[in-house]
Amino acid sequence: MIEISGMDNRETEACAEVLGIEPYRARQVRHWIFKRLARGFDEMTSLPKDLRARLAGECRFSSLETADLQISRDTTRKVLFRLSDGFFIESVLIPERDHWTLCISSQAGCAMGCRFCLTARQGFHRNLSPAEIVDQVLEVKRSMDDPDQLTNLVLMGMGEPLANYENVKKAVGILTADEGLNFSHRKVTLSTCGLVPVMRRLGREMTVNLAVSLNAADPETRDFLMPVNRRYPLPELLAACREFPLPNRRMITFEYILMEGVNDSERDAERLTSLLRGIRAKINLIPLNPHPESPFKPSSMERILQFQEVLIQRHYTAIIRKSKGQDILAACGQLSGQYEEHEARSGSGPDQVLQA
Repeated sequence: MIEISGMDNRETEACAEVLGIEPYRARQVRHWIFKRLARGFDEMTSLPKDLRARLAGECRFSSLETADLQISRDTTRKVLFRLSDGFFIESVLIPERDHWTLCISSQAGCAMGCRFCLTARQGFHRNLSPAEIVDQVLEVKRSMDDPDQLTNLVLMGMGEPLANYENVKKAVGILTADEGLNFSHRKVTLSTCGLVPVMRRLGREMTVNLAVSLNAADPETRDFLMPVNRRYPLPELLAACREFPLPNRRMITFEYILMEGVNDSERDAERLTSLLRGIRAKINLIPLNPHPESPFKPSSMERILQFQEVLIQRHYTAIIRKSKGQDILAACGQLSGQYEEHEARSGSGPDQVLQA
């Protein structure tokens, strides 16, 4: 089946030509999908009925099925999407003061094995296609009372975006294109655990905000928390960060999840300031978001404030990031792509779900 939402403008017109359809019809279809947020081909009333029927038979309108929706006490929304082959991914819609941010996934599962992350415990299933990445944004926008309030995208959901680089690159192109969803490049952030060679490609080929999941300031601790450090150790990662092209006034965001007795001492904070010297950096301090399988405990607020003070004294921008959606396991590091809640509500078990 043809996945129109995963094509750019040129590819859509080329596809129309192969199908014997006039190119302007392809532009109409894209307008209905990306600008009008149509929910199906039948809504595309500027197209003849027979063409709508043909498109419905030959094209997949959406690559995702909404399997479950959970809403937190703070209004954060976590959406469980079922993929066409039965795997699940999660997206999180996060309320901000005057807009919404959507955290989207790039893979079903994750192969990076970070010890504090719930996604890592399910292992890696597969990469998402460009359409599956873009459709997360489309499906969420269709569900919103005011879709224009969704202004920010973060690729911080399930998976390592740079391990699915080509598909992520194409999806970001569609999300930011004028004839696509027209998000500002300044409002799109990609988070990586540190795949150094692909970071260098990213800097050359895409304009997005870069966030680096760091979580430790010494090699031994980072080796323990994040196996990727054994392949791309801290000196290589920081060298790639120093080389990363940054437009005026932009910074690299370093994400630092604080875990009691693991990486939260004042000595750790001092090491971090030395490590980031010479990089235009801001630091997001994230209290560990615990989940039932986590072997770690979150740092106390007193310890977090002490850690922050060390960074501020050395003239770093250090923000304590308030976690949202913790009561529905929607916060950083808590996404699992599991379907227990959906099972409980629908009465379906794993076999039925996976065969759907």
